[in-house]
Amino acid sequence: MMIIGVLKCTEENLVAIVPKVVSKYTKGGFEILVERGAGEASHYTDDEYEEVGAKVAPRAEILAQSGILLTVTSIGLDELKLVKKGAMIVGKFNGRVESDLLTALKSADAHAFSLDLLPRSTIAQSMDVLSSLASLSGYKAVLLGADNFGGYFPMMTTSAGTIPPAKVLIIGAGVAGLQAIATAKRLGAVVEVFDVRSAVKEEVESLGAKFVEVEGAQESAAAGGYAIQQTEEYIEKQKTLIHQTAAKADVVITTANIPGRKAPLLIEERTVNAMKPGSVIIDMATASGGNVALSKDNATVEVNGVKIIGDTKLYNHMGSQSSFVYSNNIYNFLNFLLKEGIENIPYENEIVTNTLLKVEKEETVSA
Repeated sequence: MMIIGVLKCTEENLVAIVPKVVSKYTKGGFEILVERGAGEASHYTDDEYEEVGAKVAPRAEILAQSGILLTVTSIGLDELKLVKKGAMIVGKFNGRVESDLLTALKSADAHAFSLDLLPRSTIAQSMDVLSSLASLSGYKAVLLGADNFGGYFPMMTTSAGTIPPAKVLIIGAGVAGLQAIATAKRLGAVVEVFDVRSAVKEEVESLGAKFVEVEGAQESAAAGGYAIQQTEEYIEKQKTLIHQTAAKADVVITTANIPGRKAPLLIEERTVNAMKPGSVIIDMATASGGNVALSKDNATVEVNGVKIIGDTKLYNHMGSQSSFVYSNNIYNFLNFLLKEGIENIPYENEIVTNTLLKVEKEETVSA
């Protein structure tokens, strides 16, 4: 019987298997070992795991015995030496940014898969951890903005007069942005949206938001649905229009990330200073430099009465639900990987080639 080991994560409020998903594995003939306290940050107790047939074990035992190791963001460099030879390690290791851990995982005697490298394809949709977590973060960003904004989101008609709806500006209409649009509209706000990808205009408008378009954007089908780096001329035009729109907004949410690169600066200091006191900015790109001047990762900064909240991992505020979707994403990935048995992993499939961390072979040049 193959053992699947679940490691505790201390960097995020996530766990790679939640109790509800354990039975999916045990029905398939796997034994589940869960590190003691692995689910605590996500509000899942050791007793809950044991009640559904998992075994709670020390970390060292899990590292040594597991044929498949599931984690979230990291595993210690020294711990890789303890991992069973030929084991599979599955997590999200920020695979587009070089690090000591990434180098070690590529060279390890195990097969490491980083799910943040999954292709944006229909078949990979059920495994897409970034989209799952981004959707939760987009939802949370709006609630955080509403909580910090000192007013109503919907229009309110009272005996003392009518209060107009809040104006929300969302920059970036990816998964997080679209969820933010839908949430802000449900709360009754007037929503405007910027995105360099013209293809999202119809989707934005179908959610009831106004799409503010800057002409001249560069797009690429090869980007897999992500935004790409724009020309300096376009960026200047975009900043001017964003400045004008943000100055009138009550809440601004920025979600613009370019995988493996520094986040584009879209809200300048002059724009922050032009915003109304009491307005709020949620910068969801602070881990990669931020979309907003003066923003700081995992911190709130106040400038002339404008709150700037920097948090790239808003899903951490919803550990239980975030772990549930992350757990199902991993299950779907393993189900795809092992559907023909561990001896027949489809190494030529793009899902595997994209996510498998390996040392790139140097090309040889013949004379």
